[in-house]
Amino acid sequence: MFPAQALAEVMLARGWRVRLSTDARGARYTGGFPDAVEIVEVNSATFARGGLAAKLMVPVRIVVGALGAAWRMMREKPDVVVGFGGYPSIPALAAAYLLRVPRMIHEQNGVLGRVNEIFSKRVDAVACGTWPTALPDGVEGVHVGNPVRGAVLERAGAGYIPPGDYPMDLLVMGGSQGARILSDVVPPAIAGLPMEMLKNIRVSHQARDEDAERVSAYYAEQGIDADVQPFFDDVPRRMSEAQLVISRAGASSVADISVIGRPSILIPFAAATGDHQTANARGLVEAGAAIMVPEDAASPESMTAQIEMVLGDADAALQMSISALSTGKPEAAEALAGMVEALANKRNT
Repeated sequence: MFPAQALAEVMLARGWRVRLSTDARGARYTGGFPDAVEIVEVNSATFARGGLAAKLMVPVRIVVGALGAAWRMMREKPDVVVGFGGYPSIPALAAAYLLRVPRMIHEQNGVLGRVNEIFSKRVDAVACGTWPTALPDGVEGVHVGNPVRGAVLERAGAGYIPPGDYPMDLLVMGGSQGARILSDVVPPAIAGLPMEMLKNIRVSHQARDEDAERVSAYYAEQGIDADVQPFFDDVPRRMSEAQLVISRAGASSVADISVIGRPSILIPFAAATGDHQTANARGLVEAGAAIMVPEDAASPESMTAQIEMVLGDADAALQMSISALSTGKPEAAEALAGMVEALANKRNT
């Protein structure tokens, strides 16, 4: 949703009218979209969730959603349809394909998701956030980067205060819905730090609803100053104030870290399709801006050692922040908007 929001912000600034098509689940994450964006909920579904009855209804819900999207498109006549992957994008992309509306997809990750893979040969352009992106034979991609929201751009390249003998902030986040492994491993890893370092640490930890209470209680028992919430709506601020970010390697998280410029420890989601989170992390790791810890190697002891290594060397941490900035593409949303307008101009011509 964040890349879609970033594109919407730029298109509105360029005088376009923007409509977001998503399902009920996606609509829960639209709070940051500008008020001028019309949000339309459509029927869609995935085989990855629910029981047998729900799976049997998947084709029906998708067809109903696609027909509804096609009906709206015949009335509204959009100039371009942009899909950002995931099953909520199926109805709009399918309708655009049927009606021959100019269409494109943006893939955040280094490996195409299932929906984007299906549509990659049925669209006019493929924009890639992570480079290189593994693409099907015959499909050419354009590397634009992953668009970041205006709130992130406002913090782009924010001055970094290296770790030292003063209050230090750690941001722990596992994507829009948290990550169980970060709640299991990171709190005891932080508690295991030397006392002279630990006394200065303040933690912002994003944890799932079902984990938040125990994580918060653990930090309190250890005397660690921690703010534990299921979702932070001010991640850009917290990230810009952090000395270290500990995170999954989702594409939007990696993009935010790169544009703001912060040292990070990344734990890719091992079950991600095509191991795409490892691909997402590779650019930061190869630039010397991040430490990647495979999920099966993430223990409290190993994480304590990695955190201490970053926070215990101010010069190295500063260099990591500079290296992170070198991988960022703050212009990604503008580049993606340019592709949208080029498609619209081509149609009009």
